[in-house]
Amino acid sequence: MQTITLYNGIKMPLLGFGTFQIEPKDTQQCVEEALEIGYRHIDTASAYNNEKEVGLAIKASGIKREELFITTKLWVSDMSEEGAKRAFEKSLENLGLDYLDAYLLHMPYGDVYGAWRSLARFYNEGKIKALGVSNFMPDRITDFCLHNVIKPSINQIELHPFYQNYYAQGINENLGVKVTSWASFAEGQNGINEILKSIGEKYDKTPAQVVLRWLTQRGIPVIPKTIRKERMRENLNIFDCSLDSDDMAKIATLEQNTSYFFMPNNAQHTEWIIKGKKIINGRVLD
Repeated sequence: MQTITLYNGIKMPLLGFGTFQIEPKDTQQCVEEALEIGYRHIDTASAYNNEKEVGLAIKASGIKREELFITTKLWVSDMSEEGAKRAFEKSLENLGLDYLDAYLLHMPYGDVYGAWRSLARFYNEGKIKALGVSNFMPDRITDFCLHNVIKPSINQIELHPFYQNYYAQGINENLGVKVTSWASFAEGQNGINEILKSIGEKYDKTPAQVVLRWLTQRGIPVIPKTIRKERMRENLNIFDCSLDSDDMAKIATLEQNTSYFFMPNNAQHTEWIIKGKKIINGRVLD
């Protein structure tokens, strides 16, 4: 598996397995299958309510701990100095681990500075190998990096062919922060795109594989989610080709320059997220 190197020297797999929206009852089997196929980076979060099942899959796999890269995240309801301490320890317990490879602030809301102070102690103790954030827009990540001695090494953001976020990637890179793509396929909202399909036919790849290769060629780690074993294999099988400049130019035309889910700098979206609502295309779904 290809890796990227974070600013503190930690190596992170370029392609991982995401568990967002996988039901707890299905999570252990899915993660066990992903590990069996060859995934070594597993991404979860306390808000996904499946950390325990991820932990059971890790234990059942028998894979050496040092071969794995495990990421989880701190939710808004625990975003304080004391809350972060409790939540981190709970996540370790759920996962059955002694340390985490990456631990992220899931949203830029609440007492993020207090939470960061608490997590910095765990980082200094070696219980967190890489500290990071998620959904921090360019202004927020800049402010956060300039006001903390320990800077985030990762920022998970929405990033796909219809919301390409080159500007955000550049800001993060200049700060020493590596962006990771979530919703790499825009959760399938555009169906099968003909441009992606035609590029895929050129390399005998699916549109999804084209998207993952487009992202990884930009040096962006990806964490696609699927509950189908054959899709897990397909998502891993992307490194035997490289998109050329013509392909990249065609994908550039798909840019719509707007979030498909939520904007962290939108006051109404912020309220909805804190209240636990799901947002698609700027609208709340009950």
